[in-house]
Amino acid sequence: MRAGRILLALLFGVGLLGAMVNGAALYSRFLYISILLGTISWIWTRWSAKGLNVQRSSRVLRANVGDVFEERYEISNDSRIAAAWIEIINQSALPFAAGSRLFTYVVGRQRRSYLARTWLTCRGGFQLGPTRISCGDPFGLFSASKVVEPQETLLVLPVIHEIRSFLYPPGLLPGGRVIRRKSYDVTPHAAGVREYVHGDAMKRIHWPTSVRRNQLMVKEFDQDPQAEIWLYLDSHKAVHFEKPYQQEELPLDSMMFVKRPKFILPPSTLEYSVSVTASLAHYFIGQNRSVGYVSAGQTFTVHSAERSKRQETKILETLAFVEANGSLSITALVAAQASQLPQGSSVIFVTPTVCPDLLQAVDDLQMRYLRPLVVLLNTETFGGPRGTAALINSLRERRVPVSLISCDDDLSQALSEIPSTFKSQDRRPWQTPVF
Repeated sequence: MRAGRILLALLFGVGLLGAMVNGAALYSRFLYISILLGTISWIWTRWSAKGLNVQRSSRVLRANVGDVFEERYEISNDSRIAAAWIEIINQSALPFAAGSRLFTYVVGRQRRSYLARTWLTCRGGFQLGPTRISCGDPFGLFSASKVVEPQETLLVLPVIHEIRSFLYPPGLLPGGRVIRRKSYDVTPHAAGVREYVHGDAMKRIHWPTSVRRNQLMVKEFDQDPQAEIWLYLDSHKAVHFEKPYQQEELPLDSMMFVKRPKFILPPSTLEYSVSVTASLAHYFIGQNRSVGYVSAGQTFTVHSAERSKRQETKILETLAFVEANGSLSITALVAAQASQLPQGSSVIFVTPTVCPDLLQAVDDLQMRYLRPLVVLLNTETFGGPRGTAALINSLRERRVPVSLISCDDDLSQALSEIPSTFKSQDRRPWQTPVF
């Protein structure tokens, strides 16, 4: 484009100078041709740009890290004249975002579409756009562009590793006595009815009793005898480490014709911790256990224990945005929230800490008749300090099961194995179910 403008300027300058010096007809033609060519090119470009539009659509707006996100682009030229070339540039913040294309000679009233595939390597929320669409004249003299603002947002959830079996925290075993304590959630154990209070869910209304008494009555439930499982994610900024790492881009051709490679987690304690927490939430909710979640990253977040798929969705959405910038240590997190947990609940810490403060948190839970388990990341393998081995020995003395995770471990296998610190001990009160 720059060369075309230089050529047009030279043609105009030679024609103008020659016409002024000797007035020859040849120089006048050079001058008129340059003016006419520039005018036609400018009008062509502006007219073509007004009729251009691009639309982006996708079948899903939620995916997991490691998936291939497929998006459909449709470019339309609504003007009456052809566009010599059209360039689509995807300006989304999504890493390695695909979708940028160059088309030549798109006639008027024509539409073109194509599919763009992006390998998702980073969790979080990403707007599908903005999208810049540019066009120009056939001579390469002028160009015009406009930006189409994003209309949709893609939510990328953490990668989930399938767990075959995990230390099973029975707490109060299934089939045991019902806990005579009122529950805010719907459980299989109805305790009675009471008058309706503003804010009660409509699904808790007991209609036969409401008809008999001529007023709305709602059902009350006792707490489920199964133990709750609470996942505590340590997002304190002082305990997380990461080795230097550069994610390689997966070309579009590789995704179309070659088997998709297995996603490898970055060598970051935060990414491993998030993936472990997501995998445990998926596993226990799949086992129909009541799961809660606590973390204190950029915000203090508590999800009350529930056993529905909606609960898994809430936890995964929270994990998609967790960052290692919290100011509360795992001990402070326990002190702030553990008093609200019912006795017999199981607490699973996911942490890379090497500080002995973790032992204080474990002692606090055991004094409250709660059952702690630690998924401990070996910080040294992530470029952090030593101290994991000493912490494991101290936890073993307290008969606390520990699952050790190192960098480059297969999380499916590592989480499915019985921790070595627990193999030689009596497996009560923790059991590994056989399926």
